[in-house]
Amino acid sequence: MDDNNEGFIVRRLSQNEIPAALELAWIVFSEYESPDYAPEGTEEFRKCLRDEEYLVGIEYYGTFDGKKLIGIIGIRADKNHICFFFVDGSYHRKGVGTGMFRYLLKDYSGKTITLNSSPYGVPFYKAVGFVPTDEEKTVNGIRFTPMEYRAEGRP
Repeated sequence: MDDNNEGFIVRRLSQNEIPAALELAWIVFSEYESPDYAPEGTEEFRKCLRDEEYLVGIEYYGTFDGKKLIGIIGIRADKNHICFFFVDGSYHRKGVGTGMFRYLLKDYSGKTITLNSSPYGVPFYKAVGFVPTDEEKTVNGIRFTPMEYRAEGRP
């Protein structure tokens, strides 16, 4: 376990905590992402949260305020690709996402990490060091900008 500067606990999630992580992803997506998406995109995201084949191989990290799960990152370890990154809206702009990402970097030291950012997330990802690798795309109603974080040259 590890603390970030705000006193929140950041750690890898156990298997039995994954359903709560996916529920948090859906809640945050519904509030902050879905308004920017066509109904097709919202349904596509909902389907991936229930698709056991899609979910295989994802490692989950979480941030807790006491016993409450307030943030999650899901990363495909084999590809160093973040597929879920969500923070409870009442904790936005409090260092939760940055702290979680820094914790994840300990396990992925020296690796290039990719993700497909929603329109809402692009400013945050740029702030923590990601750079766009292409223009915004829409696939199955999901709007995203491909981005990457290159470890070389970073502290």
